[in-house]
Amino acid sequence: MYRCPLCQQPLIANAAGLNCSNRHQFDRAREGYFHLLPVQQKKSLTPGDSAEMIQARRAFLEAGFYQPLSDAVNQLLLSTTSETAATISPNTTPAQLALLDIGCGEGYYSNRLAQALPQLQVYGIDISKAAVKAASKKYPQLHCAVASSYHLPFADQSFALLLRIYAPSEPSELARVAAPGALLLTVTPAPEHLLQLKQQIYQEVRLHPAQIQQQPGFQHQKRQQLSWIFQPDKAAELEQLLQMIPLGYKVNAELKQQLLQQLPAIKLDFYLDLYQRVLSA
Repeated sequence: MYRCPLCQQPLIANAAGLNCSNRHQFDRAREGYFHLLPVQQKKSLTPGDSAEMIQARRAFLEAGFYQPLSDAVNQLLLSTTSETAATISPNTTPAQLALLDIGCGEGYYSNRLAQALPQLQVYGIDISKAAVKAASKKYPQLHCAVASSYHLPFADQSFALLLRIYAPSEPSELARVAAPGALLLTVTPAPEHLLQLKQQIYQEVRLHPAQIQQQPGFQHQKRQQLSWIFQPDKAAELEQLLQMIPLGYKVNAELKQQLLQQLPAIKLDFYLDLYQRVLSA
């Protein structure tokens, strides 16, 4: 499955981890993950979310506040898994299907997917070492790696299913690692996502766009919109949300204190878009 991020040769398992024919060695971490992010693919010394952000996200997600989204992802993929296996190859069984979670974070969505679809081999990558370390330590059944979504360290046509929740990616890389007929499920903010927070931060609120994003190499199949209201009961719950969303950086200390006292109801609004890899001629 893995290929060398330095020379793109296949990576072969050995006693210590993985290596390629050019003798590039990638040791397996004590927690079980691989570090496949070479320095030339980094934009900072420690890219991605910090350990503190990961801890806040894990506490928030494990409290179940985003479980409706996780359930919707699982149900949509569950309903398409058998069909995908037949599309990719008549000899493929669900047990042979592999899924890549791009930007897997601390592993919440990946783990719940692995539980809902035990026939899948679930792989996850994230640019944050802290996130991948936390995911691998708690969920050893996942195959995790520190890696860039713009330089996926996987062989061509490795995956029958791709999942991208919020994470940025390189379209050509998604198409490269997707098997013919593979499915890509993306989760993006719908127009009124976090609307009440935006109204507190900006004088003029811009809603998220509603148009369907094109994914080169894939055809759009269906869209599902999922919305609900998050009503924090405690300041700690809202503070965790602010720590895990990019919008949180726009909240200054004064506004943060106001929000933690008010505990406003906040709309969560998502698009789930399903695409299929265009079959080769």
